[in-house]
Amino acid sequence: MSEFIESLKIPRKLMLLVPAGKVVDTVIESIKPHLSQGDIIIDGGNSHYNDTQRRMEQLEKDGLHYLGMGVSGGEKGARLGPSLMPGGKVEAYAPAKDILEAAAAKVEGEACVTFLGKGAAGHYVKMVHNGIEYGIMQLLAESYAILHRVGGLNENQLHLAFDEWNKGDLQSFLVEITADIFKQKDDLLEGEMLINSILDSAKQKGTGKWTSQSAMDLGVGIPSIDSAVTMRFQSALKNERVEAEKLLTGPAFQFEVEQEQLIQQVHDALYFAILITYAQGFAMLKKASDEMNFGLKLADVARIWRGGCIIRAKMLEQFMEAFRTKP
Repeated sequence: MSEFIESLKIPRKLMLLVPAGKVVDTVIESIKPHLSQGDIIIDGGNSHYNDTQRRMEQLEKDGLHYLGMGVSGGEKGARLGPSLMPGGKVEAYAPAKDILEAAAAKVEGEACVTFLGKGAAGHYVKMVHNGIEYGIMQLLAESYAILHRVGGLNENQLHLAFDEWNKGDLQSFLVEITADIFKQKDDLLEGEMLINSILDSAKQKGTGKWTSQSAMDLGVGIPSIDSAVTMRFQSALKNERVEAEKLLTGPAFQFEVEQEQLIQQVHDALYFAILITYAQGFAMLKKASDEMNFGLKLADVARIWRGGCIIRAKMLEQFMEAFRTKP
C-alpha cells in the first residue's frame, strides 16, 4: 500500500469503490498514515450522507480533503463512462476535475460530471437518484402487469410496445432494458422466457429507504418513491403472500379493452407518472439544499443525469431547460 501511494503524483487522488458502511472507515484508516496534507480521498460508494459529512470533518483536521461522489452507470457505465456526482470542497474537486471529466459519460460533448455543492451534496444527490430509480422501476413493473394481465399481451407484444415507447418521449435506459427483458430466453428451461421464471421478490441496498426517511424529515412528499420502497418490502413477504392468496382470491373480473387503446393509455399514464417521480426527487433536492446549505443547482443535476446513469432519459432535457430558464 505504501509503495502504491508514494508512486502517486502530489496532491494524491485516491478513489475508493468499496461497500458503504464500516468498510469505508477501515480503508481510510489503512491509507491515512501514508498520506500528506492536501491529498484527496474520493468515496465513490453509496455512503450515507451523514457518514460522508462526518468523514469530511474528521479528515479536514488531518489536512486531508474528502469528496463524497455518487457513481451511477452499472457495468455499462464502467466500460463507457458513468455519471459522477461529487460534493465537498471545491478546492478538493479542482485537482481531480480533469480525471473525472475524462472518465465520465458524454452527452453532446458535455461530461456528465460537475462539482455539485458543499458537504455531502454528492452522496445526497446519488441517494435521491436511487430513490427515483426505485420509483421508475416500480412504475415499469406495474405497466407490465396491466398490459400482461389485463390486456393479455404476450412477451413478444410487450417487447414491441416497450421498444416503440423507447423510440419516443419515454426514451430512457430503464425502458430500453425492460423492452430487452421480454425477448430474453430462459437458459435453464427450453422454450420458456426468462420473465416468467423470475421470483417476484425484490431486495434492496437501502438507498431508496434512506430517500423516504430523509424526505419525511424534510417534510417533502415523495409518494411515488415511498410507494416503490413499500412494494419492495411487500414483495419480500413471499411466503405470507402465497398463504394469503389461498384465502383472499378476490372477485373474478372481465375487462373488455382494445389492445392498442390500452397500450396508449398505459404509455400516457407511465409518461406522467415518471415525470412526477423526477419532479418529486427534484423538489426534495431543493428543500435539502436549502436546509443543509449544499448550494445545489438543479439544472446541473439534470444535466449530469442525462448520460451514463441508470435513470438517464430524454425527459431530463426538459427539466434541465426548465431549471436553466427559471432556477
